[in-house]
Amino acid sequence: MGERKTFLLRLDAEDFEELRRWAADEFRSLNGQIEFLLRQALLRGRMKSRGRPSGRNNDPGAATP
Repeated sequence: MGERKTFLLRLDAEDFEELRRWAADEFRSLNGQIEFLLRQALLRGRMKSRGRPSGRNNDPGAATP
């Protein structure tokens, strides 16, 4: 995985709370959960077809601090 980028993400309050609870259930930070979900979505779609390496956080049971 290369350089990490920072950007602002706006979420509906209900979506934010649902993601926060989901992250807590899986012992991840909210940021880690969002990264994990985006990575999984990419692996199932665009990245899979391009043969890009999966990087980190591709284990559904792995916790991210």
